[in-house]
Amino acid sequence: MTGLDTKARFADPDAAYRAIIEAHRGLTESESAELNAALVLILANQLGDMAMLHEALVLAQRSIKGLRDPHA
Repeated sequence: MTGLDTKARFADPDAAYRAIIEAHRGLTESESAELNAALVLILANQLGDMAMLHEALVLAQRSIKGLRDPHA
């Protein structure tokens, strides 16, 4: 995997994080999941590259597995 740039690209990463968290404020768990799914699809479309999308999915899966199992 070499195509995906994983270094921070926001001038203010904390502001980006806060914006995402704020977008979920007041939503039910189901609505929050729907928002996440919509955001993923919008950003995947913006990416527009299947190889990079696949790479991003692998990285995301690894990060989740790492959170669940510190030995992963």
